Amino acid sequence: MIKAYQMITGADGHSHIVIGNVPEHFITKAVSVHFKETPAGTFDSWHTAPTTQFVLTLTGTLEFTVFSGEKFVLKAGEVLIAMDTTGSGHTWQMLGDEPWKRAYVVFEEGENIGFVADV
Repeated sequence: MIKAYQMITGADGHSHIVIGNVPEHFITKAVSVHFKETPAGTFDSWHTAPTTQFVLTLTGTLEFTVFSGEKFVLKAGEVLIAMDTTGSGHTWQMLGDEPWKRAYVVFEEGENIGFVADV
């Protein structure tokens, strides 16, 4: 299993974090894939995800924060499942001195993505 963090918008209009994993052999239909690199030391203020997407971190370490103050650290090899396309959103800041290299894999809202929440 691959560690994953799902960010969703709750009934309260705020982003929430669900920790879990994605199965290794589950196949999800993708709409598009694109890549991005951000230099070390970068911070991004409050925003929502532009669309429902997997964010596959290739290098870099980031700390994400949601409105409640809850945080998690995303490391290379882990998956962010960004589904908080409405509401208060989230912030992130780079940790360490590596750039954040990642792949965005966009999927349709409502697509079965195979995410399994921790118990």
